[in-house]
Amino acid sequence: MTASTCDAIIIGGGLHGLSTAIHLAEAGVRAVVVEKDHPGRHASGVNAGGVRRLGRHLAEVPLSVAAREIWEDIEDFVSDDCGFTACGHIQIAETESELAQQADRVDQLQALGFAHEQLIDKASLREIVPALAHHCLGAIWCADDGAANPYRTTQAYFRTAQALGVRVELGAAVTAIERLGGDWQVSAAGQNFQAPVLVNTAGAWGHQVCRMIGDDAQVEPAALMLMITERVAPFITPVLGAVGRKLSFKQYGNGTVMIGGGQRGRALPERNIAETKLAGMGNSAVTVKALFPQLGPVNVVRCWAGIEAMMPDGVPVIGPSRAVKGAYHAFGFCGHGFQLSPIVGRLLAELITTGQASLPIEAFSIDRFDVLPANGSIG
Repeated sequence: MTASTCDAIIIGGGLHGLSTAIHLAEAGVRAVVVEKDHPGRHASGVNAGGVRRLGRHLAEVPLSVAAREIWEDIEDFVSDDCGFTACGHIQIAETESELAQQADRVDQLQALGFAHEQLIDKASLREIVPALAHHCLGAIWCADDGAANPYRTTQAYFRTAQALGVRVELGAAVTAIERLGGDWQVSAAGQNFQAPVLVNTAGAWGHQVCRMIGDDAQVEPAALMLMITERVAPFITPVLGAVGRKLSFKQYGNGTVMIGGGQRGRALPERNIAETKLAGMGNSAVTVKALFPQLGPVNVVRCWAGIEAMMPDGVPVIGPSRAVKGAYHAFGFCGHGFQLSPIVGRLLAELITTGQASLPIEAFSIDRFDVLPANGSIG
């Protein structure tokens, strides 16, 4: 079978894969994106849409700050504002020890030269979130963080990639990856694609691509759950989290409230589905009621879960393959890759075209994992 040739093959058509394709196209590199479902089917399109720098792992902070600069003018990148609003993010402290922990965090960031997180007291907290329970003592506040619409964002990336001439093959699960001389050959949906560069942005299936080329990464697929309430009167503007609770919480303009924050359903990547669990949603409801008692009688109207790739150290894999030249990875974003997508695509494109990334990515190297023999396929 004759192979279609290009400059780069990208496996995974979520935000990071499409972002990489866009940046490569702008650099004159012809890419093919191979996606087993459709853009946004899993993590990219079903997350909370947080555009936050607040609470990032220290290694992620430079990337997140650079990504926020792109989000400020996201329409210049993908010809759509993606529903982005700079509504602010706030992380509350309910105890003195949590407040002290936050103070240490802000001090760390300031020592590194970052001032986007601010420690605020109880009075300032109540000015920003007056409906919050009175026992809350303070918070970290990041006024310029925000949120966007995940589905709209994914579709904007998809349209932009296509407009730049990127070929996106949908419903094309990868069945084989071979090394042919200096090129890669990827088989998917009865077609063969050949290129000197291979990019793995396969999300929760990223470790399968790794093993097919001789790398390894300890990926745990997880079904992170979200739920939406009925409409209620406006009571909160920023996205809210908490030091001691698994919580991501925001109110939309139509009055509905989105509740998430780490509660897990059941991830079944081999069947391509994620199942919700009522117990986990109940835990989220209890958490919200503790912080906003007035929401006790509010009904939940729908819920869902998407399959995310979780890493044991909580940070993604970004960078070149350890096993072989000409292959690159960007996966394992642990439920917080949405905001990073425009900058990660740029960094991968830099690696591919110049051999060097413009921001520090050593902490995300796949070298931190053991090697397993190459085998497997993506279903």
